[in-house]
Amino acid sequence: MENYSKKLEELISNNEKAGIVPTLLLHSCCAPCSSYCIEYLSDYFEITVFYYNPNIYPDEEYFHRVKEQERFISVFPTKYPVKFIEGDFEKDKFYETVKGYEKCEEGGERCEKCFNLRLKKTFDKACELGLDYYATTLTISPMKNAALLNEIGYKIADGSNVKWLPSDFKKKNGYKRSTEISKEYGMYRQNYCGCVFSVRE
Repeated sequence: MENYSKKLEELISNNEKAGIVPTLLLHSCCAPCSSYCIEYLSDYFEITVFYYNPNIYPDEEYFHRVKEQERFISVFPTKYPVKFIEGDFEKDKFYETVKGYEKCEEGGERCEKCFNLRLKKTFDKACELGLDYYATTLTISPMKNAALLNEIGYKIADGSNVKWLPSDFKKKNGYKRSTEISKEYGMYRQNYCGCVFSVRE
């Protein structure tokens, strides 16, 4: 099995040797998950955080998460400045994407469809902005399949100028560190993934 954490370390090392600070569009699912990712990556990349999560339910939860993401970025110190972009809240697009997969278990085919939707939108935005890389904070979650997320990320970026940034942010105590930062900054931490189906489960 691929060691995506090691691949990221090697990529960072090569960029440092070449004196390069690449640009990165980092898809974020929520502020707590983004915390460690931003802490780690902002030493090596110029990051724009992209909040695109049409799966979030209910609407109040979506807006709560957006505000918390913006607040965290505004107060967290980083070596290179971090920007923020909120994507469109396309609820209908999410439900259309997972139609027929409503009864799948968490982590199954429905989640894969959702990952594809959000990563493709992130990739398109990175292309539009002319950035070097795109990535997602989703690999920090112990509940998410990092191998699947990386596979989707590489597939979408295949043959493009915008490259997929491999990751498995939960490695090296990344998830533990994210909980520490969340407590330190008094962050709102939700107790479910985000969609109506995960609320039910």
